[in-house]
Amino acid sequence: MSTKPDWPADVGHIHHDEVTSTLDAARLRAAGTLAPTWITATRQTASRGRRGRAWVAPVGNFNGTLIVPCSDPEQGALRSFVAALALRDALEGVMGAGPKLALKWPNDVLVNSGKIAGILLESLTPHGRFEGVAVGIGVNLVAAPTSDDVEARAVPPVSVKGESGVDVTSDMFLSHLAPAFVQWDAQLATYGFAPIRTAWLSHAAKLGETITARLPNEDVTGRFETVDENGYLILTTAKGPRTIAAADVYF
Repeated sequence: MSTKPDWPADVGHIHHDEVTSTLDAARLRAAGTLAPTWITATRQTASRGRRGRAWVAPVGNFNGTLIVPCSDPEQGALRSFVAALALRDALEGVMGAGPKLALKWPNDVLVNSGKIAGILLESLTPHGRFEGVAVGIGVNLVAAPTSDDVEARAVPPVSVKGESGVDVTSDMFLSHLAPAFVQWDAQLATYGFAPIRTAWLSHAAKLGETITARLPNEDVTGRFETVDENGYLILTTAKGPRTIAAADVYF
């Protein structure tokens, strides 16, 4: 087992035994004060993923949300890429270099081609204006959902335990994730999105291959060319280039 890294300065941590979701708890916390704070929970009774889908979160897996103060909604949205890179570092920190890690646009982390973690961003507007984002993160540490718990064509879920044999607690995982997020976020603040984009693309799943982006009213299939300076997906389709701001991606 890896050693426990130092906790980052000026970042808070509040743990709950049970909440509806750590995103909900973060929103309540932000109503009082907006400061960098991790909210974690042993149990979530109403976990959620993208587009309101349920998120299966057995006890022992990681359930956490980071409150990130930010005045610019566009910069806030880029925290999904920061979180993905931080998750990759944290997973490698606890599992070692053996399992193959990849990043799936827009907000998943894969291990050995299976989904091990998901990211969900929500805007924080405690005083009626945008003041930051809540970066919700779920990681399958000890158990993964069954195929019956995910939709058709979705990447099959996997867990840290199943893919590496490593037992890691939620607290130990957070001790790797929190400093990794601070380090990548500092790069975003200092140098802008360019180095984050480059690093993310270096680990991108299916880059240069054919994928399908599912939008509310259509499916778009094409070659995954890149992610642009806004974090949008760029596909080359039979009808030409296509820029996609948000979608569910299928391989």
